[in-house]
Formats: sequence, structure tokens, C-alpha cells
Amino acid sequence: MSISHSALQAVIFDWAGTTVDFGSRAPILAFMALFADNQVEISIEEARAPMGLEKRDHIAAVLKMPRVAEAWKQALGAEVTVADIDRLYQDFIPYQLKSIPTCSKLIPGALEAFADIRARGAKIGSNTGYASMMIGQLVQDAADQGYVPDCIITASDVKHGRPYPEMLWKNLIELDVLDIETVVKVDDTVVGIEEGLNGGCWTVGLAVSGNEVGLSFEEWSALSATEQAGLKGKAYAKMNASGAHYVIDSIADLPAVLDAIEQRLANGEKP
Repeated sequence: MSISHSALQAVIFDWAGTTVDFGSRAPILAFMALFADNQVEISIEEARAPMGLEKRDHIAAVLKMPRVAEAWKQALGAEVTVADIDRLYQDFIPYQLKSIPTCSKLIPGALEAFADIRARGAKIGSNTGYASMMIGQLVQDAADQGYVPDCIITASDVKHGRPYPEMLWKNLIELDVLDIETVVKVDDTVVGIEEGLNGGCWTVGLAVSGNEVGLSFEEWSALSATEQAGLKGKAYAKMNASGAHYVIDSIADLPAVLDAIEQRLANGEKP
């Protein structure tokens, strides 16, 4: 079977903070409400730190933070147990179901980027740290706005979530993609970039639209150029340190990066 080595075969996107939910706010609202209702207040920074992990792993990671572990012990009179983590995860599901539809708007420039990918003849895959039972409404809302990826894999569809590349590879199996070097993974979290690197494909980090800045599009747009530059500098530093091949503001800037990757493939380069 011969394929064109200069052509991209697939682009695999994360969901929150990457294609929908500018600022990746739905999970944060849910995590903060869950912990508050369990007598442990957590900060936005604490809620965001493990972002991109499967949600049970995310809860466990927050509870491992020394300050949070101590606050839990003070509030509940005992160390965190595995049973606590399991209960919190089950309790988390309704919080998440409530917050996702409030944050399901497509990120500006997304539809244009999808059209660009289709015009290249490439497929569009997607994966997420959400479990499959959490995303029905989100998928419907995205479809209503014109986004219907060719494949959706969730953290509950695989044995290992990010940074393992299982969700990425499952996308490629379902999409009939032969060649990992013609694949691009786009994500707004470090663990999502690690997934792409561990999978062997090109990676593009999104610094502004997702977890690193964490503001809604309206909040971001309301900042002064100086304020934006300060937040951007930190976000770019973190995403560049992740090892991403490219770092851009948002999905709106993706077409130019795909041009660059196609040129590199044509030159015989690999990720």
C-alpha cells in the first residue's frame, strides 16, 4: 500500500480548552464545587494542576497535594483513602454533567480550522479526559455548531489515560490511519502533549485558549495588551517546556502550523 508521505492523514484534538470551552472552565467549576461540598475548599490553581488526566486520576492527584491532603484530614478527621477517591469520582459525575453544557461553545476559529483539515484530505479524531457518560450533551452541542469529528475516544474507553497514548492510538485504529508520522495531536495540557509524544506523532500545544491561561474568551478579550502578554509569556514557557513541536495561541492559528508540518514531511522529516 503506497501513501503520500507529504500528506497529513489525521489531526487528533482534545476537547475542553482545545476545540470547545475557551479557558477549559467546565472541569474546574465541577472540581471546585465537588471539593467545597466535601468541606475542602480548593483553589483554581489546585483544581487546574492535573488537568488532562482521566477524571478519577485528577481527583486523586488533587488529594495528593500536601495542602489539600492536610485540609481533608482536618475537615474529615482521617487520611484520604481509595474508597474516598472512588466515592468522590462517583459524586463528581453529576457536577460535571451540569457544568459541561454551560461551557460547550466552539472556540473562535475552530470551524475554519476543521474546514482546512478536511480540504487537505485528512481525518479529524478526538479524545478527552472525560468519561463517555459525561460527554453526550457536549458532542450534541458541538454538532449543532458544525463540529462532528470522525472519531471520539474517551478516557473510559481505554485501560490507561494520558500520558499513555492509548486514546490517540485507538483513534488511529478506528480512522484506519497507517502512518504515525502523518498524525498531529493538538492539546492545551502538558499531559496531552506527552500523550502525543509518547504516541510518536507531531504535537501542537495551545497556550491561550485552554488550561494554562484559564480565562473565558470574554475575560481574555477584556484584558489589556500588557496583561495578555504577561499571561501569554508564562503559558508559552510551560507549553514549550512540554516538548511540543509547535506552540500557538489557539486552534485559530493551526492551519499555518499544518502547512509547516506538511512541508517538513515533504522534506523527509519525522516527528
